[in-house]
Amino acid sequence: MVKNIGIGTGRRKTAVARVFVREGSGKIVVNGKDVNDYFATSEQVQVVRQPLMVTSSENKYDILINVVGGGLNGQAGACLHGISRALTQVDQDNYPALKKNGYLTRDSRMVERKKYGQRGARRRFQFSKR
Repeated sequence: MVKNIGIGTGRRKTAVARVFVREGSGKIVVNGKDVNDYFATSEQVQVVRQPLMVTSSENKYDILINVVGGGLNGQAGACLHGISRALTQVDQDNYPALKKNGYLTRDSRMVERKKYGQRGARRRFQFSKR
């Protein structure tokens, strides 16, 4: 039986990531796939790995992530947030470094809703004088 030493929930846009940190060798699994196979670009993989690099714990822990909702960029941001929270739970000494880089703050930017009588959130229908 593998024991989770830290659990964190990360959110970004409409994506929600549940992160489980375990003792291990630095393997990251996202929805049953390796992190490099799951995310399309190396930038997204880099975003997910940032909290581990900041706390210099790349090869200390295995990380299991379940992520739902949103697109791949939002999911990568949610994973970053979740990993940061879980690492804080594992070791309180990680907190200052993660806080300083802004990884513990939930990015609250969301898509603005479409308004009635308009084509989009801000876009109006074309004006016709005659």
